[in-house]
Amino acid sequence: MNARVKKILLLLLAAGLLAGSSRLQQSLNHDREALGLTRTAALDNAPPVLAFTTVALGGFRGLISNFLWIRANDLQQDDKFFEAAQLADWITKLEPTFPSVWIFQGWNMSYNISVKFKDFPDRWRWVQRGIELLRDDGLRYNPNSVDIYRELAWQFQHKVGANLDDANMYYKSQWALAMKPFFGPDGTNFDSLLNPQTAADAAQLQDLTNRFKLIPAFMKQVDAKYGPFDWRLPEAHAIYWGARGLEAAKENPDKVKPDDLIKLRRIIYQSMLQAFHHGRIIPDPLSKTYSLGPNLELAPQVNAAYENLYAEETDPGQKDGIARAHRNFLRDAVYFSYENNRMADAAKWFKYLGDHYPDKPIVDGQPNSLPRNLTLDEYAVAVVQIDIGETSQERVTSAVQGLLSHAYYDLAIGDDDRYENLKRLANRVYENYTAKTSKYRGNERIPLPPYETLNNAVLRQLLDPQNGVPYSARAELVTKLGLPASLLETVNTTNASENVFTNTAPTNAVAPAVP
Repeated sequence: MNARVKKILLLLLAAGLLAGSSRLQQSLNHDREALGLTRTAALDNAPPVLAFTTVALGGFRGLISNFLWIRANDLQQDDKFFEAAQLADWITKLEPTFPSVWIFQGWNMSYNISVKFKDFPDRWRWVQRGIELLRDDGLRYNPNSVDIYRELAWQFQHKVGANLDDANMYYKSQWALAMKPFFGPDGTNFDSLLNPQTAADAAQLQDLTNRFKLIPAFMKQVDAKYGPFDWRLPEAHAIYWGARGLEAAKENPDKVKPDDLIKLRRIIYQSMLQAFHHGRIIPDPLSKTYSLGPNLELAPQVNAAYENLYAEETDPGQKDGIARAHRNFLRDAVYFSYENNRMADAAKWFKYLGDHYPDKPIVDGQPNSLPRNLTLDEYAVAVVQIDIGETSQERVTSAVQGLLSHAYYDLAIGDDDRYENLKRLANRVYENYTAKTSKYRGNERIPLPPYETLNNAVLRQLLDPQNGVPYSARAELVTKLGLPASLLETVNTTNASENVFTNTAPTNAVAPAVP
């Protein structure tokens, strides 16, 4: 037989065998899937390097991965973070269907590596990379992994949302800057995302879904169920990813453990509590910065979340913990509403607390101080004095002046309701201390200065041209308090306006302004 013909026949035979092998492989894959022998489905749309490592390397992937883990750890110990990060990328590509690999690498970047850098922008880059690794790649190859959803939600709740990292306010401001173009200056806009009317709206929608992997319709559902939220803040995104995890669990109920669902629900209600505590951006037009305050609109939803969680829980030990957390939330709801001059809400939550926990102390350490035995004003004062020590002259003086300082600053930036209530609270704390210490022998050793003296000292400090608040704030105070305009330039001597007027300026944490 001619050699050329023989080659052609052999090639045709090889092609036939390959085609038959392909058909047989499809049948084998189907049988493996039916018998539960296939751990994961084949990856779709994988990049070439990942397709190569998952198919061509076969069993050698484990050996290579082990070597890379050891090498990455050694590099990190030597503070060679960028090379370690490259190895982390290779490790995830060698083991793309193991959620724990993605979780560890994302956590390592956000928590371990980021804190090795002193500059906040450098830290934020690593935190971003940890989030992106989980969100953009981890969920791409493990779209139904409840664990990855939980870790992603945790990073928003804890790393960005909590205050344990020195750079946490920088993280929040950077995330707010990234989200503001999509959700507007109040962080609540969904209209242009749900119904884009212009090419710019369509581009914004595409950027949000492609770059940040956020689905506006689902976000709207989350906001309606748990909110309203300011979507420039991280807590809203923690709740979003927790809710996405619950949806993924519904699609694969056989692969989800009860503990997984509990963890996701905890992320949601803990983030709701955080959003209640500091889920409102308060811009300061005077200093061009912002602070965070409580989002009081969330109180009913947070309350419902605790009650639903308590009803669903079957472990008595867990139920006790949920009840304790619920009671603490109700205390905060009363005090925050009172502090912000929402007296009707404060009275409502005060009664609610007494009705639901009649056998529990409303203030820890005061077993006889039940809701029915305290007025709302007495409770607000008690909350402050639990922190400051009710018979500490120095601490009470500092607290009164601090409350007054905050009050006048709020007045300067236009928050009149908060000004009125902080002033009232400062007066109550002063009167309560005076009444209690008057019962003690030798109380002349621990008197407070006259209230007017403290008040005047605060105003004198705030209006001081050299060391006080900015001129625009001083002008607002002089105008609103009806003080002489001459005080804008003369307040810095011992006798200046003695009867008109903290040794410290307001202590609200501030962060770079959100443009």
